[in-house]
Amino acid sequence: MQLQNAKKQFADLGVNVAAMTYDSVESNAAFVRQYKLDYPLLSDPEGRTALAFGILNEDYPKGHRAYGVPHPGIFFVNRDGVVLAKFAEESIRDRTEIEDILLFVKRAL
Repeated sequence: MQLQNAKKQFADLGVNVAAMTYDSVESNAAFVRQYKLDYPLLSDPEGRTALAFGILNEDYPKGHRAYGVPHPGIFFVNRDGVVLAKFAEESIRDRTEIEDILLFVKRAL
């Protein structure tokens, strides 16, 4: 919900917001409706993107129902697809503050 609350601040900086989970498309669609998100919520049930970005939580083996669970993270990607910053944590309880990410974005632009 942090991203939803800060979406306007990112938009004011010219930054688009999107999120990704390992949940199914159907599950994400229900989440978007329930919480009235107005940004894309992408689905990565096989964990391919989490693996490519280096945030796959390897506590769960392939085939386990929780395989694909990523460590929480926020990536700042430019128009060319280059990752300019990675804010990723080992635990879901530890999150980079949105204010710190906004400050980084302001300095990077």
